[in-house]
Amino acid sequence: MNRLTPEAFKQSGKISLVVVLDNIRSLYNVGSVFRTSDAFRVEKVCICGLTCPPPNPEIHKTALGAEFSVDWTYSKDIHETIRSLKEDGYILLAIEQAHGSLMLNEIELDPSCKYAIIFGNEVKGVQQSVIDCCDGCIEIPQFGTKHSLNVSVATGIVLWHFFQKLASSVKL
Repeated sequence: MNRLTPEAFKQSGKISLVVVLDNIRSLYNVGSVFRTSDAFRVEKVCICGLTCPPPNPEIHKTALGAEFSVDWTYSKDIHETIRSLKEDGYILLAIEQAHGSLMLNEIELDPSCKYAIIFGNEVKGVQQSVIDCCDGCIEIPQFGTKHSLNVSVATGIVLWHFFQKLASSVKL
């Protein structure tokens, strides 16, 4: 099935994308993000605020071991993480419904750039102070009566879109 070992995954090419999770309360959502990040060869996951980092049995239940293959960091202060990513040359994009946000299907991505996408709390979303630090905001188009998605579902949609746009620059 062409599955990589965790060791081979760590040595494999990754898309220039970091996923930032800020104040995610559900450990199952955190695990799902790890698993999806593994599937789409994300560089790393930055865990911030109240988000619980691995190791944790509930994270493992949905990550299925992806918390061992995907690199991750933890910082209590998301603003510290933002500063570090900006210093490293990442373009920061909040995934949030906000005034002036760009629709996911309309954004252009440059494979020569490095991106970090920020997902916020399941109820409150990305904090305004975080949005204010970002280079832009991306919104997932939605056409039903509900205009919100579970954070792990939103992550899957956004990661697939980024993977399609950025994977050509990586030897997979």
